[in-house]
Amino acid sequence: MNNPNGRTHPVLRQLISDAKQNKMDRREFIALSSVFGATAAMSYGILGQPLPAAAQGTPKTGGTLKVGMRILDLKDPRTFDWTEPANVTRQFCEPLVRWDMDFSFRGMLLEDWEVSDDVKTYTLRLRQDAVWNNGDAFTAEDVVFNINRWCDRSAEGNSMAARMASLIDEATGLARDGAIEVLDDKTVQLNLLSPDISLIPAMSDYPGLIMHRSYDPEVGLANSPIGTGPFELVDYEVGVGASVKRRENGSWWGGEVYLDAVEFIDYGTDASAMVAAFEAEEIHVNDQSTSDIVEVMDAIGLIRKEKATASTIVCRMRPDEAPFDNKMVRNAVQLAVDNSVVLELGFNDLGDPAENHHVGPMHPEYAELPAIATDKTKAAEMLAEAGHADTEMELISIDGDWRTLVTDVIAAQMREAGMNVTRRVIPGSTFWNDWTKYPFSTTNWGARPLGVQVLALAYRSGEAWNESGHENPDFDAKLAEAVGVYDADARREIMAELQTMLQDSGAIIQPFWAKEILHHVEAVQGYDRHQFREMHLEKVWIDA
Repeated sequence: MNNPNGRTHPVLRQLISDAKQNKMDRREFIALSSVFGATAAMSYGILGQPLPAAAQGTPKTGGTLKVGMRILDLKDPRTFDWTEPANVTRQFCEPLVRWDMDFSFRGMLLEDWEVSDDVKTYTLRLRQDAVWNNGDAFTAEDVVFNINRWCDRSAEGNSMAARMASLIDEATGLARDGAIEVLDDKTVQLNLLSPDISLIPAMSDYPGLIMHRSYDPEVGLANSPIGTGPFELVDYEVGVGASVKRRENGSWWGGEVYLDAVEFIDYGTDASAMVAAFEAEEIHVNDQSTSDIVEVMDAIGLIRKEKATASTIVCRMRPDEAPFDNKMVRNAVQLAVDNSVVLELGFNDLGDPAENHHVGPMHPEYAELPAIATDKTKAAEMLAEAGHADTEMELISIDGDWRTLVTDVIAAQMREAGMNVTRRVIPGSTFWNDWTKYPFSTTNWGARPLGVQVLALAYRSGEAWNESGHENPDFDAKLAEAVGVYDADARREIMAELQTMLQDSGAIIQPFWAKEILHHVEAVQGYDRHQFREMHLEKVWIDA
């Protein structure tokens, strides 16, 4: 990501200045500096800190890693709305950019990239030695194919379109003519309508895994698993399991891979089944240790890995559905719920309270707002004033895990304020079919590097993942402004407005930021908890 002409990007110079004046913290600086040309070593050096040490020990080759994880439908990757299918897919298909463990961005299928001074032109230089497992070279044709797919707003469930807004022609809902330009077989230039700080981070998100230029959604990835990654797909059965093996057809650009294979085993949503799998020595590692089993996992002698993240759960109220079409009702529900109580009782206090605007202290652009205290008396008065003192409100959640418990606690808090709340619990096998449509429900959200990414994905008008139905042209315009501002103080002023607008709208209760935790047996080496539950297994090994 170093500029080939040796010039430091002016935005990077500004970031360095801001960091030295303590206008941004370490995580913000490392994340944003990597977008504009700084390597991790350079970023840490500027901060006067050593680069985090690599894991010690001599890796051993061989063995099959067994992972406990849900196996969900392997859809078109640009429509992935869950991390599990992406965790299997990323073993054989890779992103252009990875959001790394230290919160920086590093090239995977991109060797490096360059950003113009006005931040409206991105030059992407492709990895020279990447080869598809069918023998084809990885070329600019593949990148153009994928970015065009990402920009297609007509593809149902394509959340990548929200991330590529600066490349899309609003009239056609497709990539603008001239937005994607091939300079040569290994170089692609993106010409944006407006500056966009989130473009590189967007490419790291799990629906952004790169497909071969021949990919056909009608054929499906399971039937044609062509990838550039370190493993090859062997099988995939929803609700049962999946497996990959070390790549055989052509070498992987990243070098030696230690594991022979990886098996993913689905134990359903009952957390006790995962505990039993560890006790029976059926698995080496799990995808996630939820709050209800963390202490049990600790007690049976497993290694615990955790990371404070921007993962969360959101309870949203759609303004196109009664009684939530009344803003006073939505604000009353917010006032009735004490987020710290929801964290304590619903998630075993494994996180930090949030503020009902889905941007947190871990996001570079977070602005601290005045605290709003829970007031159940005022909440009841507001509900009565809105004419809904006795109106029944049905709160929906998925069945069988911590999300059910968290939703139960929210309902209990509302009842304490005198609200008429009923609960409906939907099995996981059907909950996700309509997850964006329920009038009043909870869903969990994974971490994103930037707050503006979350706001664009979940709260910008008309986007595929806008489950809250939040629509506000002023909010959309302010968000478009925010993604192009790089001065730390100026950006936070805009974010303060955005956070206040979303909070005041009553769109959501967002009770807490969750710690992401996993457990593994002692023999597993080279594996850590990624902030977005991504599984990077190419350098994992088993000390058998």
